[in-house]
Amino acid sequence: MAKHRIFQLMAGLLALGALNAQAQTQESFFKGRTVSIYIGFGGGGSYDFYGHLIARHIGKHIPGNPTVVAQSMPGAGSFKLANWLTSIAPKDGTAMGIVSQAAALEELLGSPGVQYKARDFAWIGRATSVIEIMMTGEKAKAKTIDDAFKSEVMIGGTGPGSPSEGYPKLLNAAAGTKFKIIAGYPASAEVLLAMEKGEVDAAFTSYGSLQAYHQDWLDQKKVSLLVQGTVARTHELPDVPAVGELGKTPEDRRMLQLYASTADIGRSFIAPPGLPPERIATLRAAFDATMNDPEFRAEVTRVKVEFHPMPGAELQKLIEATANTPPEIIARMKGLLQEAK
Repeated sequence: MAKHRIFQLMAGLLALGALNAQAQTQESFFKGRTVSIYIGFGGGGSYDFYGHLIARHIGKHIPGNPTVVAQSMPGAGSFKLANWLTSIAPKDGTAMGIVSQAAALEELLGSPGVQYKARDFAWIGRATSVIEIMMTGEKAKAKTIDDAFKSEVMIGGTGPGSPSEGYPKLLNAAAGTKFKIIAGYPASAEVLLAMEKGEVDAAFTSYGSLQAYHQDWLDQKKVSLLVQGTVARTHELPDVPAVGELGKTPEDRRMLQLYASTADIGRSFIAPPGLPPERIATLRAAFDATMNDPEFRAEVTRVKVEFHPMPGAELQKLIEATANTPPEIIARMKGLLQEAK
């Protein structure tokens, strides 16, 4: 018994020594270096905001306390950055990125310009999921999703690849709604203005943006929330149906859930393929520590942004689930999204 305890103690000491040695190795590598967080979109949006937010706080949680800077690398809906991280970026932990929440889905759909495999990235962590909503203005007759099954609802669209046009197309085909896309709007802000004027009935935007810029619409009930672009209802909007619960058949629901799953990816951070496992573990631990950092949380509270973090290992599972989607579901979705409105 005594020998067994001695062996246990020795094993514990060896394991502790290995951990300390690994920590020292990571610290010596990062000390004095610069870690760059690249942002796949231009300034002013939520990707840019979260990229700079994480860059301001994560450095003190990485061993060696490297300098962390945020840099923009916009282009092709963040495909430019995703491709660069795959083929050119240093694969040592000094480069990370934040790309489109639909990056994994766009790969499966065979979108032009995709030269990456989402499952090969090291998914470091998620700062927040994103609740996207479809709503109607006070001048519209439709006040619930049930109304959209009975009569035509005009919704402003911001481009063939945008959720503002993707959701109506898929809901019409898989659930039987009667959305009519009015295309040509450059951004969601213009659609919101058109909805306010009564030029269109409905608009699609994030719930966070609505709260930030039009809280009075919610307070004064100037808008009606038809559906949220999520797999399941969120605790923020328990009375608003989720896209994932609609659909005429199990296959229909599976397709809608796949499209809505991009909201679960949200504002997530990745590192290039091929990073050593210990480097991935270091970055993930630093990200998790940042999410619990009192100064970081104080800033999140002060600016009132969405905050639903997820560890990198769980995020990686979501990406794997997307990659394993049956090809027939992908083929049907691709066909519907490419159809004329």
